[in-house]
Amino acid sequence: MDLAQIVQYCLAGITAGSVYAIVAIGFNIIYNTTGIINFAQGEFLIVGAMTAISLSGIMPLPAAILLAVAVTTLLGGIIERVFIRPARDASVLRLVVITIGVSIVIREAMLHVWDEKVRSLPYFSGTSLSTVTLLGAHISVQVLWVLGVSAVIVAGLTLFFRYTLTGRAMRACADDRMAASLCGVNVPRMVTLSFMLSAAIGALAGCVISPLTQTQYDMGAPLAIKGFTVAILGGLGNSMAAVAAGLLLGLLEALMVSQFQVAYKEAVSIVVLLLVLVFRPSGLFTRKELGTLRAA
Repeated sequence: MDLAQIVQYCLAGITAGSVYAIVAIGFNIIYNTTGIINFAQGEFLIVGAMTAISLSGIMPLPAAILLAVAVTTLLGGIIERVFIRPARDASVLRLVVITIGVSIVIREAMLHVWDEKVRSLPYFSGTSLSTVTLLGAHISVQVLWVLGVSAVIVAGLTLFFRYTLTGRAMRACADDRMAASLCGVNVPRMVTLSFMLSAAIGALAGCVISPLTQTQYDMGAPLAIKGFTVAILGGLGNSMAAVAAGLLLGLLEALMVSQFQVAYKEAVSIVVLLLVLVFRPSGLFTRKELGTLRAA
């Protein structure tokens, strides 16, 4: 394998890993404020992409994407208010099962609205033939969009949680919800905001990857599994570690594709998840054990 092929596989792995990292960050945002894993996270990507695809036929692409993100953000808030908040005193297992049920409902609703056809957004710049060359490897311009948007999302969330009052309130809920409530933080509002923020970044990621991967109603579950794997690999609640873990998983998949059949690629995330759960359940990048999931 020559240098150009190595670069090609590495860039493909980094691109996929960036998407996995964004899904994992969505998991972490909700986990930090509720203590639960939202298995409907993958559906947020597909709802956002499918909505943007439908809207792009009647309005400019940027407006379609912004409106699709807004619609998905609203959906995230509705899910929290209708399904999660009434059961906030339930066990973690029950809440996780609720999110699984919500993901199934959303997936079936998408099937009825958009049927089984594979759709995609147009390329943001140029066409599918528009490429740039790096060390002999040919890269689609859309890949640069994926990497750029992923970097902006990570940087934006870092600044949001570190420097804004709302972001600090959400971090306070993650550290100690009772103490945050006693300090005047509206915890239920922060939980709703976490679902909306998670849905928004998921929808934006879904729109950016749609031209490359194409979009179908049932793509959410595989993305959720890989995002969950990355979240566990990096350490639940640690969004910066999720970025490193996502890139690692993406590169592992690229390595598998370069050496074996493409079919084996899908087994990588499951094998990694099992190995981490057995040998390093706290994640590769955590400095202390996180313990069991907190009750919401």
